Amino acid sequence: QVQLVESGGGLVQAGGSLRLSCAASGRTSDILTMGWFRQAPGKEREFAAAITWSGGNTNYADSVKGRFTISRDNVKNTLYLQMNKLKPEDTAVYYCAAAKSRSGFLYPTTYEYDYWGQGTQVTVSS
Repeated sequence: QVQLVESGGGLVQAGGSLRLSCAASGRTSDILTMGWFRQAPGKEREFAAAITWSGGNTNYADSVKGRFTISRDNVKNTLYLQMNKLKPEDTAVYYCAAAKSRSGFLYPTTYEYDYWGQGTQVTVSS
């Protein structure tokens, strides 16, 4: 019912910035929560940030708090992740996700999300 496509990944030096985008299509009216997750090689997918679709409330993992900013434009049906002060440990495939309930915001695990994009690679060099 919902399709998600990420873009904006790339290679940056430590301390640099990137902005990721996620275009949502289909039954976007079903979306209550959107989030960003990331997965490094050999590691489990982990939560980075979440936002409520209508209210714009945000939730961040401690590892990115103060450096990353999640936002959304629900007119354009687009989710963003502004990443500043990037570190080599931020290197991962970043996935956009959408949930049909607020549980994805309150309990931001992969199991609470209903739709996923294919991911975009972010590589931070030192």
